[in-house]
This record gives sequence, structure tokens and C-alpha cells, in this order.
Amino acid sequence: MSTHVEWYEVVLRLALTVAAGAIVGVNRGEHGRAAGLRTTMLVCLAASVSMIQVNLMLATAGRASSSFVMLDLMRLPLGILTGMGFIGGGAILKRGDVVLGVTTAATLWFVTILGLCFGGGQLVLGVAALAIGMLVLTSLKRWESHMLQDHRGVLSLTSSLSGPTEDEVRGDIVGQGFSIKSSEVCYDKADERWMLRCELKWRARASEPRRIPVREWSERPGVVKVEWTALELPEALR
Repeated sequence: MSTHVEWYEVVLRLALTVAAGAIVGVNRGEHGRAAGLRTTMLVCLAASVSMIQVNLMLATAGRASSSFVMLDLMRLPLGILTGMGFIGGGAILKRGDVVLGVTTAATLWFVTILGLCFGGGQLVLGVAALAIGMLVLTSLKRWESHMLQDHRGVLSLTSSLSGPTEDEVRGDIVGQGFSIKSSEVCYDKADERWMLRCELKWRARASEPRRIPVREWSERPGVVKVEWTALELPEALR
């Protein structure tokens, strides 16, 4: 980092900061993420301004060679990083076993680092980081959609005692390509019914969602009711 900064360097750093924040923000905003255009631009700009402020305060004219140690100006950008850790933690949401907002938090952290790079004058490093980051946010997203991922759901099936047995239902579920992660069975001899509630797990690509054969299960002779609950949230909320 240079100890003397000209005004045109400040303008260039701020311009690259705004451009980088806007590029990342447009990508996130198009996908309906919480940290959209304005958020990423403000975070990136705040980090950049903090580094520019540090740079402007690094002048050593008339000071001893140990003045850097006494000033310890790097506490300012380090404080920015610490603060972004709290903001990023607030963007993460956990619902049951599903964790949401991790990519949003990581994006905020990333644009903060971009701002520090541009504000500190490491323009080539900042541009290279921006290019790699956009590659991760765009190209790898499409690649992820073709990866086999774990999916889960809860099946509740109520049947009469004259209908299919518990072993037959379990065999049918496994035969459909599902694995039973946990289950519980309740028998009601007074109503001559029994109910199976189980958590199912399977692997499928996000681009090719698995069809759940709820209708086939409900149409089996003796089956009274079938309920299905997916344990996943829409992609727009991730």
C-alpha cells in the first residue's frame, strides 16, 4: 500500500469498487437473494472507503520509522471484517435441519474483501478475485443443479387392518427407491386402523426432481389417507 495517494487513484479505486459491488449485486438480485444490488454495493463501498481512509492516514512525513506500529491503522479494516462476520451470521437462517443463507453470508464477506482490495490499491488482485467470484456464483450454480443431492420428506400413511400390512408398505417404499431414515407405527384396534409415519431419504438432481407416488399409495386397497411433507424449502429462500 502506497503511503501517498493522489486524487485520481482514489477515484479509480472507488469506481472499481462500485463496479465490483454492482456486478455481484445484480447476480444476487436476479436470483431473489436478500443481499441484492444495494446491499452488496454498500458493503463493498464501506470496506473500500475504510481502506482508503487508512491509506490517507499512513503519511509518515516528519514521523519516526516506528510510527506505523504506534498508529496501528490496520485496526480499522480488521474491525470492518469483524463487523461483517456478525452481519453475515445474521443472514444465516436454520429451519430444522435445513440451513439457509450461507451463500448470502459468504457473498457479503466476499464483497467486503473486494472493497478492501480496491480501497488498498491492490487493483489487479481485486479484479482477479471478482472474476473468480463471479465464476463461482454463475457457472458453478448450474453445475450444482446437475449434482446428485440428498432429499428428505415425511410420509404419513393410515390404513385399515384389512389393508396392506406394515411390511408390505415398507417394502413398497423401499422398492420405489426411497430409504427409510426413521419411522414410527401406531395401531388403533378400536377403529381397526394403523398408521405409519416415516422420514424418507433419496438422492436426485435438482434439475430432475423426483416424483413422489402419493396417488399410487393412496389408491391401494385398504389405505385410508396418505400425507406427504417435503423437508426442503424453495430455492428462492436458500
